[in-house]
Amino acid sequence: MPTAAAVRCFASGVPLHVGSLLGSSSSPRANRHRRHLRLAKRSAATAPSRREVSLVLSSSALFGSFALSLFVPASPSKSASPEFSELPNSGGVRVLDLRIGSGDAPSVGDEVVIHYYGRLAAKQGWRFDSTYDHKDSTGDSVPFVFKLGSGNVISGIQAAVKSMKVGGIRRVIIPPSQGYQSTSQEPIPPNFFDRQRLFTTIFNPTRLANGEASTLGTLIFDIELVKLRHQ
Repeated sequence: MPTAAAVRCFASGVPLHVGSLLGSSSSPRANRHRRHLRLAKRSAATAPSRREVSLVLSSSALFGSFALSLFVPASPSKSASPEFSELPNSGGVRVLDLRIGSGDAPSVGDEVVIHYYGRLAAKQGWRFDSTYDHKDSTGDSVPFVFKLGSGNVISGIQAAVKSMKVGGIRRVIIPPSQGYQSTSQEPIPPNFFDRQRLFTTIFNPTRLANGEASTLGTLIFDIELVKLRHQ
């Protein structure tokens, strides 16, 4: 039975305390009811609401699809790899344009200024020379300058530069017939040991006698046409 205090609270609109409805705290029945109510309140506080359950389920589904996308391999791309093309009337020089220039194109007799990386195919792409390693007194890289059409520069470089434009970068594969024909042809590595290694490989008499001329002198150059001076 409710106590008199509980009745007064209910009539006046004052919030009721659980103990007021159950009577005095000394009643065993009241103690049992209090324990049941405390357990009910604790369960209600920790139980997730419908909104929380739906959020958890939707988050789990989203994470599951995301995790699945991490482990399922994507379909391979079908992008075509760039290919080298052979320059007409070049004796087999092949080129791949890494950047198309927007400046002038040189003519025979013009003075051209280039930067390059020179590599030797017979030595697994060993870089035997680079103009970026040639420094002046201020520490700036010194480019290679030559007259287009001159006989002292290997034919493969001249054929490649002749069809470039200023600002362009081109990778060039030069066969032995268009590469070094003597140790006096430019460009010559300034470092003595690099120069010796280059020419003793290309002009190795024993390997040439064994028919390896087609592989010994193949060159790979990355050439940038920096500027030119019309003559």
